[in-house]
Formats: sequence, C-alpha cells, structure tokens
Amino acid sequence: MALLEKLVSIFPEVRGPQQKRLPFKEKLKWTLIILVLFYVLGLVPLFGLGDNALQQFEFLSIILGASFGSIISLGIGPIVTASIVLQLLAGTGILKMDLTSGEGRKRFQALQKVLSVGFIILEAAIYVLMGGLAPSAVGATLANGTVMTASLFAQFEILLIIQLFLGGILIMLMDEVVSKWGFGSGLSLFIVAGVAQQIFIRALNFLPSPTNPDIAAGAIPAFFQALSMGDVTTALLQIAAVIATVVVFMICVYGQAMKVEIPLTFGKVRGYGMRWPLNFFYTSNIPVILVAALMANIQLFARLLQNWGYPLLGTFSGSSPVSGIVYWLSPPNIVESLIQGSFTLIQLGQAVSYTVVFILGSIIFSIFWMQTANMDAASQAKQILASGLQIPGFRKDERVLEAILKRYIWPLTVMGGAAIGLLAAFADLTGTLSNGTGILLAVMIVYKLYEEIAKQHMMDMHPAMRKFME
Repeated sequence: MALLEKLVSIFPEVRGPQQKRLPFKEKLKWTLIILVLFYVLGLVPLFGLGDNALQQFEFLSIILGASFGSIISLGIGPIVTASIVLQLLAGTGILKMDLTSGEGRKRFQALQKVLSVGFIILEAAIYVLMGGLAPSAVGATLANGTVMTASLFAQFEILLIIQLFLGGILIMLMDEVVSKWGFGSGLSLFIVAGVAQQIFIRALNFLPSPTNPDIAAGAIPAFFQALSMGDVTTALLQIAAVIATVVVFMICVYGQAMKVEIPLTFGKVRGYGMRWPLNFFYTSNIPVILVAALMANIQLFARLLQNWGYPLLGTFSGSSPVSGIVYWLSPPNIVESLIQGSFTLIQLGQAVSYTVVFILGSIIFSIFWMQTANMDAASQAKQILASGLQIPGFRKDERVLEAILKRYIWPLTVMGGAAIGLLAAFADLTGTLSNGTGILLAVMIVYKLYEEIAKQHMMDMHPAMRKFME
C-alpha cells in the first residue's frame, strides 16, 4: 500500500470540494467548461502526424470518446480498459480487496489511477509504433523541404507518443473534475458529446455526400432530395436510419422508466415513508460501455496487428472486417441489406454472434459492477438502515433487509444487463444515424444526468427538505 501511495502522489490530482454539497450553478459551470474544453481539444491536431490509419474507424472514436488524429486520440480507452482489468481481477478473486470499506475503495481507486496511466503510455506507444498514428514515411519530403530520415522519423514517433500521453492525462484529469465538481462522470459526458455531434451532422448536414455528390450527407435533407429525384431506395435507406434512431431512443427511455419500488418507512417517525427505487437497468449503462470499449479495443488492435503483418485477430478490407474474430464481432446493417435485397445467411450468423457476445458480456460486466460499485444487497441494506429507514412489517435487521433485497437485485442485475446488451446490439444492427451503441449510451447518460440535475435543483430549491433528509 505504501508503494501504491507513492506512485499516486506522483500523478496530478484534482482536489474535491470541501463543502458537502455543491450549488447547482457551480456544478453546471464546471460541466459546461469541461464540455467546451473537450470539443476544443478534439480540434487540436497532433504535431508531426503523417499517416492517420485510425481515421476510418470513426464509429470506434465515438465509443472511446476520442477524436483520432487530435491530441485526445486515446479518449477514455485507457481509463475504461483499466477499469475492465481491475473488475476482472476483483471479480475472479485474484485481487483481494474489501470494497465495502472506505480504505478498500480508496486503494481500488488508487490502483485504477496507476493502471490508467500505465495504459495511457501503452496505448500511446501501440498507436504510434504499430502505424495507427505515424509520422510521414522515411524518405518523404516534408512541407519545409526536409527529407524524413530514420533518426528524424524516430524523433517524431517519440513526439507523437508524448502528445498522446499528455492528451490521455488531460482526459483523466477532466474526468476527475466532472466527477468531483460537475454532474455525472467525465467518461459519460465525453461519450454524449461525441454522439450528439455525430447525430447532428449525419441528420442535418446539407453538404454533398462524398460517395454521392447529388445527395446531401445528412439523412433528412437526403431523404427529401431522393424523393424529388424519384430514388425510392435511397429515400428508404435515409428514413430507415432516422426511424431506427427514434425507435432505439423510445425503447431506451421506456426501459429507463421501468423500476421496482420497495416501500420504506422512517422507524422513528410514524406515518412518514418513501419508496426505494431499483431500476430495471440496475447497473445503468456501465456494462454496455465496458463491452463496447472492449470490442473497440479488439478491433483497433486487430487493425494495428494487420498493419504490422500479424493478422492474428482478423483482416480488414478498407474499414470493414472480412475475416477472423473481428468479423464475427462486427455488426452487419440488417435493415440496409433487406432494403437493397442483399441479405445473406452469413450476415444472419454474424448478427447472431454479435448479439450473443453483447448480451453475455453485458451480463458479466453487470454482475461485476454490481459487486464492486456497492450496489449489492449487503451495501444497499447498510445504506437503507443508515438512513433510518426500514421495510414495514419486518424487523429492523440488516440480514433480513439484505435477504429481501437479494430477491430483486440479482434478477434485475442479470435481466437488466441482458436487456441493455440486446438493445445495444439491436441498435447497431439497424443502422442508426450514429453508432447504435453510442446512441444507446447517450440516451441513458442524458436520462441519468437529467435525474441528477433535477434532484440537485430540488435540493437547492427546498433547503428544508435537504435538512430533513440529512
């Protein structure tokens, strides 16, 4: 633990607020500042970048909260990867930590920070050294007339790695600022920012499409243009993407509103009570973020391995996987294939394998997150009793309350994880305006953010209620 504390003390850290509750305006201010800073950093190009082989993986950049070719090309990938590794180690019992105690959680967070920095360095080196983000080729003539030599190439590689490292640290610090001073978490905010930007562009962009100059790039203007030209197939494809986006949005909002409410009463105050909500999506969007980030990393490493001459995970033709593991972990656009009449049984198998992996992965990560994020029955029972609440008609005993909560929490964890995985896969397979998983994450994140903002605003508007709840 002493070594871990020394390592953590080396890294910069964002201090949390000293007051117990921040005002609503203060949280809103810091959230907006970080959001604007994220967009600005996404426009800062990497100095010395020549070949950007990752640019074709735009859908992966949305999941990773990244902008390939900019200083934040790593996005949230290292942080999420570190979280996945630690959850796997903790869930399998390899890493022995008591996450129910304050000391155990502090040690877990410190270890996650150290591991995140390690993955920032590792992924920055892999992106550059394996050709994903590389300088101009040796022998090429630069803009100033200098010929790229082997030694100059190596210097530019180091420079790119340093820039990516600094961008990764900035993302990590920005995440801490939002978590401590803003609403929600920075990881969620960055995903929403990327998805919102992409949906806005793909829905309303009036500029010509690079593949079809006669049709606008945005789905809505392209739909009307295709109708005016009598191109029914193109019109159907454009409107299908919009409808799929709306359907996914509505299903997700409906699922978010589903919950089990456990009636509770204040033991010392008769006649007063409340309902303890347990959402159907019990672990929220965390399982989908972890599964999507894991699959995104697999595709990135597969492409980089192919560029290096070792296609161990599969091969690509352009930006599309054509063989190997990555082929069966990539979603085909079923709706587009049906409209164009090109649907095949191989696409059906690909869709089934993608859906199964997403559902199983979401269930596994949902269980891990429930156990490591103090969402298990024991932790919830302690929290309820500490608030002075109890279930009417039962003894005020932690063991009794834990046994009752287990009846709901475990089924909700498994069923909610499976449902959110299925919904994410459905969104990806229907060809929505943005990456389907990204839209799903954005809707859930915004819904949770709305609830948190509404709760914060209510507490600010009613000091008496805040005092009573304390």
